[in-house]
Amino acid sequence: MRAMSDDFDEFSFLAAQAASIGVDGPLPRGERLNLALPDGRTLSALRYGPTGTEAPVVTFLHGAGLNAHTWDTTILAMGVPALAIDLAGHGDSSWREDAAYVPRVLAPDVVAALRAWTDAPQVLVGQSLGALTAAAVAASTPELVREVVLIDITPGIDQNGNAAQLLAFFAGPTDWATRDDLVDKALAFGLGGSRDAATRGVYLNSRVRPDGRVEWKHHFAHLAAAAANAGPSTSSGTGQNDAISAVLAETGWDDLAAIASPITFIRGDHGYVTGAEAEEFSRRVPTASIVVVPTGHNVQEEIPSDLGRLLAEHVAQP
Repeated sequence: MRAMSDDFDEFSFLAAQAASIGVDGPLPRGERLNLALPDGRTLSALRYGPTGTEAPVVTFLHGAGLNAHTWDTTILAMGVPALAIDLAGHGDSSWREDAAYVPRVLAPDVVAALRAWTDAPQVLVGQSLGALTAAAVAASTPELVREVVLIDITPGIDQNGNAAQLLAFFAGPTDWATRDDLVDKALAFGLGGSRDAATRGVYLNSRVRPDGRVEWKHHFAHLAAAAANAGPSTSSGTGQNDAISAVLAETGWDDLAAIASPITFIRGDHGYVTGAEAEEFSRRVPTASIVVVPTGHNVQEEIPSDLGRLLAEHVAQP
């Protein structure tokens, strides 16, 4: 993949992504949206459609440390008008001063976005942190959500289990000499799929500082690194360890119980959710449909076409 500067067109990857999954025909138009929130922060999102202005029928929420572009290839595979939101502290959305990146705190931003940029109840798709946020949105504002699709997360997932990989990935330096260093790290952790896909993801999820060093755009990496450097002595109180731990520890079972719309749970067969955690989900949410797919945690990046086809079936249902 060619080297790029920070002023490149963020939608310039779409043609190659479409070709990689065999999608022919005109590409959807991508548009960057920004919404001023009452507290002075900005929420950013991507809208896709034939002209870029169509009202979306499906809305996507990414996982911790990712951004709205993680859904690009899945959206191309679906071929329907879509909205992908940068959660607070990620992508082009503002960081939170309180570092409160937990689902029930993130949900009001998503509600504001749905009210501003959609005109009908959405199929609301969330992966990891985005899934728990989607559950909080559906529980609090059922009129905005037609169906909830949760990808590879359950409330109360064990922080010391498979999900510990997330904290290990982001812990460490907060800046790097080159983006290639970040690509190498992502691939070493089994993230990002192919090298081209990982390179694309790094370019869309990092920035070059005035001093020439590269850093992640999202706040989560900075919090994780600070927590790791501080050590176990800060594991109580309101320190940065708590901000990170809360993402994975918040239960959210009450939100799931309050959802009136259909729920689908898509789980990677070697993702972050263990067999025991999946069984607990089935016990607590017996009405949910459960689909197991052959992939890891970042389903939308590892098998985007398969996920797109699966989600298109949900969107097509009356």
